[in-house]
Amino acid sequence: MKFVDEVRIYVKAGDGGNGAVAFRREKFIERGGPNGGDGGNGGSVVFVANPQLTTLLDYRYQQHHRAKNGEHGMGSDCNGHGADDLVLQVPVGTLIRNEHTGELLVDLSDPGQQFVAAKGGRGGLGNMNFATSTRQTPRFAQDGGKGEEITLRLELKLLADVGLLGFPNAGKSTFISRVSRARPKVADYPFTTLVPNLGMVQYKDNLSFVMADIPGIIEGASEGVGLGHQFLRHVERCKVLVHLIDMGAEGEGRKPLDDFNILNAELKKYSAELAGKPQVVAANKLDLTEARERLGPFTEALRRKGIRVYPVSCATGEGMQPLMDAVAEVLFTRRTDKLYVEMPTTRRLATKAPVKKAPAKKAAVKKAPAKKAPAKKKSAAKKAPAKKAAAKKSSRKPVAKKAARKAPAKKATAKKSVRKAPAKKAARKAPAKKSGGRR
Repeated sequence: MKFVDEVRIYVKAGDGGNGAVAFRREKFIERGGPNGGDGGNGGSVVFVANPQLTTLLDYRYQQHHRAKNGEHGMGSDCNGHGADDLVLQVPVGTLIRNEHTGELLVDLSDPGQQFVAAKGGRGGLGNMNFATSTRQTPRFAQDGGKGEEITLRLELKLLADVGLLGFPNAGKSTFISRVSRARPKVADYPFTTLVPNLGMVQYKDNLSFVMADIPGIIEGASEGVGLGHQFLRHVERCKVLVHLIDMGAEGEGRKPLDDFNILNAELKKYSAELAGKPQVVAANKLDLTEARERLGPFTEALRRKGIRVYPVSCATGEGMQPLMDAVAEVLFTRRTDKLYVEMPTTRRLATKAPVKKAPAKKAAVKKAPAKKAPAKKKSAAKKAPAKKAAAKKSSRKPVAKKAARKAPAKKATAKKSVRKAPAKKAARKAPAKKSGGRR
């Protein structure tokens, strides 16, 4: 089956049926009145995500899709039949965009998800709906509404958890055929893979994930060189990227480190978000002698950048388990500890820096107290007597004031006692005078 991941189609919803203009004409029934029925609704265009589909091939050859119109209304109060919706099946992961504006209308990423792209027209009302007490014989009806029409662009993005990246003939198809049941075409010439391939990987503890193998990317893919980078859309949904490096690559001046830098540059040109995803670097084809000779310099070069390299051989299976463990840890736990290593430059700086700066710090600590100590003592000695003298003077003055204030208080109490004395004597003599009067 041919793989098609992008198509342009035109969809048109059905028009609504017109309402009928009719009157009841029966024997022995005068003025039967209007009995025109309503028109039926037009069918809508509905997209449904089907997990059984993997390509948009059906829409490459049939690009115009129209839903049926609703039936017109009839006499005797008969309404027209509504048209059925036109259901279009698309693969899961299909993006639907407006062709003219480029607006993303919906992302059908869930199985069974539906989207109404064009809504059908509404049926018109018959003349029986317009009869009133003052207008008993309406001779008009309502026309049906027009169905919506739109030009759409369908883009398919495969739903995969792990994506394989690399130059042509780097061993991506061999890798996915070893870890899953996918059987893509494997040959010894570049651009063997022309369409993306999906494979289900069965990991430990009943865990599984989907891996996508996309065609190779070379320098200048953003300008259309080779197959271009249009297939990179299929790894935009991936959570982890596996970058396979061809350690046995042959060509004029071709080096593994250059391949690594070129592919990352192409990723940034396509999407900065895609270039920032977690990337597991695997050095492939270690079963070759020249590949093992290039492994040491390549590993050391990436180690200076803090990136860990996993040496593997997809042909013999060497080193595949540690690589899959690192991929599964990033995928299921979001931890990226196994993807990076400590850079050697940071270790050297950490050991040398304290040795150089330690003597300077100690000398500064010793000299500072020796210069400042005498100054502090002299200033303290000079200021101490002045403070004490002031304290003594201030202590004498308040005492004198307190004494002066207390003296009048004593006199006042004495005067009060003198004034009160006669009052007491008078109180004693008063009974004596009264007793004398009685005698």
